[in-house]
Amino acid sequence: NIFTQQPSYFSDLDETLPTVLQVFNNILHKCGLQCEGASAEPQKLEEKVNVTPGNMPLQELKDIVLYLCDTCTTLWAFLDVFPPACQTFQKHEFCYRLASFYELAIPELESAIKKRHYEDSSVFADLWRRISHSRKKMIEAFHILINQVCLQPILE
Repeated sequence: NIFTQQPSYFSDLDETLPTVLQVFNNILHKCGLQCEGASAEPQKLEEKVNVTPGNMPLQELKDIVLYLCDTCTTLWAFLDVFPPACQTFQKHEFCYRLASFYELAIPELESAIKKRHYEDSSVFADLWRRISHSRKKMIEAFHILINQVCLQPILE
């Protein structure tokens, strides 16, 4: 594996993780939600967010769900093939941040998808499938992280 051949990639991963976390913050921001400790930047006073997943344009909701699905699948795939990366993720409080994101965003997105009226029912089916897949991959990634960071050290 590439990390074995080039150990300095761990520092690259360490530098990249804030960007990965920012992806989740961006989704929350686009949905009008705020994650505790998500941003070190103060919110601008004139920046009143009235957009929610329930009232945003359908194309924007689709884009967010696709972005989330892609992000969660990629994250899970990386951790699944390279569990030693979990230690680096933990240094950035990734479990806490992922759980907070999940708690804030997933119920809102699921509710918005269910309540929206669709001209084409296949759009609903596709969005529901993708949000369900995203949820599943977030949980699986969380399990990998907990297993590697908490359980494996006890077992060894």
